[in-house]
Amino acid sequence: MITICEVGPRDGLQNERDVLAPETRAELIDMLSATGLRRIEAVSFVRDDAVPQMAGAEEVVAAMQRRDGVEYSGLVLNEKGYERFAATPLERVNLTLGATEAFNQRNGNASLSEARARVGRMQAAADKPVTVTITISVAFGCPFEGEVDPGAVEELAGEFEANEVVLADTIGVATPRRVKDLVERTGAAGFHGHNTRNTGYANALAALEAGATVLDASVGGLGGCPFAPRASGNVATEDLVYLLDGEGVETGVDLAALIAVSEWLERLLGRTLEGQVYRAGPASSA
Repeated sequence: MITICEVGPRDGLQNERDVLAPETRAELIDMLSATGLRRIEAVSFVRDDAVPQMAGAEEVVAAMQRRDGVEYSGLVLNEKGYERFAATPLERVNLTLGATEAFNQRNGNASLSEARARVGRMQAAADKPVTVTITISVAFGCPFEGEVDPGAVEELAGEFEANEVVLADTIGVATPRRVKDLVERTGAAGFHGHNTRNTGYANALAALEAGATVLDASVGGLGGCPFAPRASGNVATEDLVYLLDGEGVETGVDLAALIAVSEWLERLLGRTLEGQVYRAGPASSA
């Protein structure tokens, strides 16, 4: 069994035009937790003025109904965000930094060396039972610097090898061979794919073949990065589950329940979502 980390409530909603109330975001998390997903990235602890869609993270955490067997995480960019995270009962922290100088400046207002140092400090501050994921954004390509040197990503991942490291294709430029090579080279446990150029699902399979055991995905294919131009479209969770089920990879996720969540989101947001399976239905419904 592999772990699908549902990032819709965080990475999905942060790129939406509409700002959903904390209680609505908590309702989404509760619906997702009932589908069999074992990890949900619920919130990010960032400035409200920078990402208003993520405002009220503490309110979301307080309102959601925690389910046994589900691990809830929060994303953190800096020490102030980590202090906010530490005051909540969340079990996992996702410390994130970019693989390039320019992306760290735009996304975290820090140089690459400063970002590396503060991730190290936050990693050291994380006490049990909190577990740590470190996500390396723009690991395959940067909207400001172009293609990223795999050697630089390998070196960066090596600093944090005691933790779960996730490689993020933030702008959706990766292809399967590159994903397989970089996951093998870094020993990364996870892959965060975007389907911006329609390679996200093939890339997810390549990551699994290379040894990854964690795949990030967003319900309905919601999401993108507000600091990366045209970085639309996370891999849709229900599409990924359908693919993995067909390939004999156990996820423990109820596909029909997941489709129902996307249908609910479509009504809530008033638009068709990027995912395909929630519209076509599972093969048995044909």
